[in-house]
Amino acid sequence: MKEAIGEMAWLDLSVQNATEVKDFYQNVIGWQTSEVSMGDYQDYAMLTLGSGDAVAGICHAKGCNIDLPAAWLPYFLVEDIEQAVTATKEKGGELITDIKSMGQDKYAVIKDPAGAVCAIYQKATS
Repeated sequence: MKEAIGEMAWLDLSVQNATEVKDFYQNVIGWQTSEVSMGDYQDYAMLTLGSGDAVAGICHAKGCNIDLPAAWLPYFLVEDIEQAVTATKEKGGELITDIKSMGQDKYAVIKDPAGAVCAIYQKATS
């Protein structure tokens, strides 16, 4: 199923103790895990029991995730990340991170005028 613009495309949690937190959610919620190589360490894709669909990520707060808040961070799909960043600033929001790349995809963490944090995420066009 293809996600539509505006839908939540992913959910991440970046923390200092990702392995311990991964184990916590595995035991409390029943998620399974798949390791994701980040070079010299492993982050974790959290998978649903049964279907094995990846539903979230639990990441170490280092490398490309060092400046992310230790809170569940939803990633909302946008059509044009540059336009979304401009609109964020024009409408009283704040850019928390620069635009970053993950493969061909791009994302940035933003704060809305009320102080809530989320990420905007643009998938690469095929």
